[in-house]
Amino acid sequence: MNAALAGPFLEARRAESLAPALVLAVAVHVLLAVILTFGVRWQSRAPQVISVELWQPPPPPAPVVQPEPPKPAPVPEAKPEPRIEKPDIAIKVPPKPKPKPEAKPKPVAQPAPRKPDDRLAQQQLREELAREQQLLAAERERQAIKDQLAREAAAARFTAIAGWVDKIRLKIRNNIHLPPDLKGNPEALFLVTQLPTGEVLQARLVISSGHAAYDEAVLRAILKSSPLPKPDSPGVFERELKLTFRPKD
Repeated sequence: MNAALAGPFLEARRAESLAPALVLAVAVHVLLAVILTFGVRWQSRAPQVISVELWQPPPPPAPVVQPEPPKPAPVPEAKPEPRIEKPDIAIKVPPKPKPKPEAKPKPVAQPAPRKPDDRLAQQQLREELAREQQLLAAERERQAIKDQLAREAAAARFTAIAGWVDKIRLKIRNNIHLPPDLKGNPEALFLVTQLPTGEVLQARLVISSGHAAYDEAVLRAILKSSPLPKPDSPGVFERELKLTFRPKD
C-alpha cells in the first residue's frame, strides 16, 4: 500500500523539479538567437571604400657626359750624355803574337801505273775471236743440217704425192673412152676437188686439149672414178689436185 501511494507522489515531485530547468533552457536559446541575429546584421553592412589616386611625373633623363679624350703622355726630355774626357796618359798595348805556320802534310808518292801487258791483251783477243768462229761454224752446221732435213722432207713429200697422183690418174685413165677421131697426143688439165675420203666434189677443165670430145671423155672418167684412191700417208693429202691427161700416156 505504501508503494502504491509513493508512485504518484514521486511523479508529482519529479514534474515540479523539471519545470524551472525547462524555462531556463528556453530562455538561454532565445537569448542566443537574438545575439546571432544582431551579430549577422552588424557584419552584413558594406564597408566604406575610399580611393586615392597618387600620380607623380617621371624624373627628367640624366644628361649624357662625354668622356674627355686622354691626354698624351709627356715625352721625357733627352738629357745630353755626360762627356768623358780621355786621359792624356797613353797606355801601351802589347803586340799580338804572330800565328804559327801550319805544318802541311807531305805528299805521298803514288806508285806509277803499270803499263798494260800487250801480250796478254793479244792473247785474250785471239781467244775471243776463236770462240766466235767456233760459234759461227756451229751455227752454219746446224743451219745446213736443218736445210738438208727440209729438202729431204720436201723430196719425200713430193715423192709421196707423185705416187698418190699416179694412182689417181691410173684409175681415171682406165675409165676414159677415147673418141675414134682423136689424132695426136693432146693434153688436157683438170682441177679436181675432193674430200679426205676420196669422193670427188667437183672437176673443172682448166686447159682444154683442143678436142672437145676428148675433154668430155676425161671429165666423165673423173666423175666415174669417185672415190679416188687415198694417199699412203694422210699427211700428204691435198684437197685440190691439178691432173693432166694425154691419150698416149
